[in-house]
Amino acid sequence: MGLTKTEIFTEEQNRLAVMLKAIAHPARIAILQEIIKSNTCICGDLVDELGLAQPTISQHLKELKNAGLIQGTIDGVSVCYCINPPVWNELREQMSGFFAAYDLKTTCC
Repeated sequence: MGLTKTEIFTEEQNRLAVMLKAIAHPARIAILQEIIKSNTCICGDLVDELGLAQPTISQHLKELKNAGLIQGTIDGVSVCYCINPPVWNELREQMSGFFAAYDLKTTCC
């Protein structure tokens, strides 16, 4: 089987896949939950909260930021992260539409 030909899919399909791939790891889900729970920017609390090594958390934060789900600001020597509202809303709308597109039928399989 060859490489995935992303150019044959719509821009929306590719964008959704990038965002879902970014959150498809339990550590990233936990990171997002901590950021959401704090309802503010998080600077260095994730190591204590999650029990993961700083380099591991940094790598996961990088993946979430590359997908646009979070944004970071420099605060002295540390970077603080928070949810990126426009992208978060885009993901919510796309997933709502994705799940709503299926008409639940009781006579399948």
